[in-house]
This record gives sequence, structure tokens and C-alpha cells, in this order.
Amino acid sequence: MSSLEEPLGLDKLPSLSNIDRLYRFPSSACRPIDEDMGMGNCWIEGRSCSSSNSCNEDYEEYEQEPISWGRKTRSSLKRTSSLGRSSVACGTVNGILHFLPNYNCRSYCNDNDTGETKFKFFKDIPRYVKIVEVGPRDGLQNEKTIVPTSVKVELIRKLVSCGLPVVEATSFVSPKWVPQLADAKDVMDAVKNFEGVRLPVLTPNLKGFEAAVAAGAKEVAVFASASESFSKSNINCTIDESLSRYRSVTSAAKRLSIPVRGYVSCVVGCPVEGSISPTKVAHVAKELHDMGCFEISLGDTIGVATPGTVLPMLEAVMAVVPVEKLAVHFHDTYGQSLPNILLSLQMGISTVDSSVSGLGGCPYAKGASGNVATEDVVYMLNGLGVKTNIDMGKLMLAGEYISKYLGRQSGSKTAVALGRVTADASKI
Repeated sequence: MSSLEEPLGLDKLPSLSNIDRLYRFPSSACRPIDEDMGMGNCWIEGRSCSSSNSCNEDYEEYEQEPISWGRKTRSSLKRTSSLGRSSVACGTVNGILHFLPNYNCRSYCNDNDTGETKFKFFKDIPRYVKIVEVGPRDGLQNEKTIVPTSVKVELIRKLVSCGLPVVEATSFVSPKWVPQLADAKDVMDAVKNFEGVRLPVLTPNLKGFEAAVAAGAKEVAVFASASESFSKSNINCTIDESLSRYRSVTSAAKRLSIPVRGYVSCVVGCPVEGSISPTKVAHVAKELHDMGCFEISLGDTIGVATPGTVLPMLEAVMAVVPVEKLAVHFHDTYGQSLPNILLSLQMGISTVDSSVSGLGGCPYAKGASGNVATEDVVYMLNGLGVKTNIDMGKLMLAGEYISKYLGRQSGSKTAVALGRVTADASKI
């Protein structure tokens, strides 16, 4: 079995029992039963508990949530038999039908902790998570059929309308290497004046940076690899040579007051080398941070990470880079992205990269599937009571738009499931 067909390095990981960021549930812990698992915004817990871990603790409700999940009166709701005896339809939000069990809902964010948090597993999860949408660049770069500039611009417009704070627009790389993004200048010309959003672009070197600035880019990103082999195959230079290039970019950006984001690829596994040591990842991340990158995104390029391999990697990086300057970027090859993101949130990460409809893949990483779908990430965060300020209805419309153009079903399980619920409800 090749390194791409199985999780990496699990036999060499430290014992999780010695890591105080994770907590075990005691045998008496109050856990939700099956019918209390809500189809969306949070775990539902309205039942009394006999254990010491009572569910009766009060939690602060968030204001202006994208979806209202409070208890509704029976007169305002229709009961639906298809979702179980305790489920009720609670109307539509932007055309999407939502359901919830008939119990109160609670948040598990860290600032609700009173020192007696009953679900310690969630105690370090941040109240707000910033989503960095990478679909227009990382999501489309691997498409073999050229997507017209007008479609890319419309996709970005729709994503901005969702409330996403950051949408990675394009990349100023050589068209020879990534022909899909040869229209970077035209895309930037069309979107550079969009308000209320940051629109970073990828720049592999000083020449790309200069072209991006000339096109109106106000934020850029650079990318290095934790794998020597992948660095050579992806950008034709060693890790040290790539870091030298980026020092020139960050120096030029500093003179123009342009923020620079740093990416580290292959943070867990490489298609050539296999497992990657956390110390290598920490080294590259620290170099990017020291040269002035305001944020470092840690990318599982081929999607082989599991919570067990993400944890030691994050521990190593967090020892040399402040956690508030870190982001995570997971591909969903083995369906592990959401568990990996949840672990990252527990460890203090509050910025997550994702791609609408799960678009993506890497042209230089055989076996890499799409990024984790933005819809799936937002759905999970809603379920944890974590604020994102993203309109799920508009997000699904953006995903539907690009999926329809590409002629395939959305890669988001949430979008597919909610689409079916809406379709079924329309028949009632």
C-alpha cells in the first residue's frame, strides 16, 4: 500500500494521554441521545441529567446568528414525521428548509466557560472563526477546462455577498505552469473595488508580486513547502531558495504597506517523501513568520492528515509561532477535514481555509482531492455555536452556481443534503 493510501505515521505519534489540550469524558458525562442530535446549529440538550455533569448550565445566546435556533411555539411550527418524533420544521432561511428537535440549544464557545464547563472537549473553541475562501484560486486552478473570466468574477461576487471576510481571488503565476489562472490581471481589474472583503492573490516571486500590485492587489500570499521534494517539483527550487525569494517579496510588500500571508504545504504528508516531520513544518512556518507574514496557513496538501497527525504538527508549530497567527487548510481526500478542523479549534486556531463546493486539488500533488467545502465548515461551526457572519443560503447559491457551470454535483455534503431537504419539502 502506498503512502497515499493509508494514514501516515500513526505508530510513531506521542501518546495523547500526556497532552493536556485533549480531555476525556468521564463515564458519567452527560451525552446527547440520538434524537437530540440537531440537524444543524448545535447539539441539542434540553433533558435533565442525573450525573454530576448536569446539562442545566446557562449559556449566553448569540445575537444576529445567520440562523435562529431558539425554541418555537407549537402553533408556529409544523411537525414532520420524516425526521423523527421530536423534530419540527421551523421555516425557511434564504429558501433553505431547516429542522430542529423541540429542545433548547446551547453554545460551547470558550468565553462561555464559567470554570465548571461540563463539556471540556469544547472549552477552547473560539467564539468567532474567520473563514478564508480559496475556491476562486485554489479551487479552480486544477480544472482542466478553462473557466471564463466572467464566471470567475461572478463567483467571487457571489462569495463576497455571503459575508465571507476573505476571498482569495487568483494567482500571478506563469500561465505556462497554471494556464487556468492566466487571466489573473483581468480578474483583478474586475474585482479590485469590491467593498467589505479582502481579496488576496498568490505570488510565487518578486515578478509575480510586482504584477499583482500593478493589477491593483492590496494583499498577497507566498507559499513554501515543508517537503524538499515537493518544493522542487512544485516551484522548481529548494525550501531555502524559496524562502530567500519570499524575503524579497515581503521586503517589497513592507515598503508598500501590503500585508503578506504565508502558506506551508505538505504539513503532514508529501506525495514523494511520505510522512513529514513536525519539526520541518515548524521551521518553515517560523521562517515565514520572522520575515513578516501576518498569518501562516498550514496546508495538508494531499489530504492524508488525521487528528492524530495534526496534533503533533500543531504543537510543534505553536511552539515557535503565536497561535493567533496560524490558520489551517485541509484537503478532504480521506474525509478527515472536519475532524482535523475541530481539533485545530480546540487547540486555539481561529482561522480556517475552505473552498465553496469542495472545489480544488493540486496539479503537482497526485492523489490530492478537493479542499474541505466551505458549506460543510460553516454548518459544523453553526452546530458548535461559533459565529462566522456567513449567510448559508447565499453560500449555497454560490456553490450551486459554480457546480452547475462545471457540470457536476457539489462536493459539499451539506449542500447536497440541504438541497434534498428543500426539494422534499417543496413536495409537501
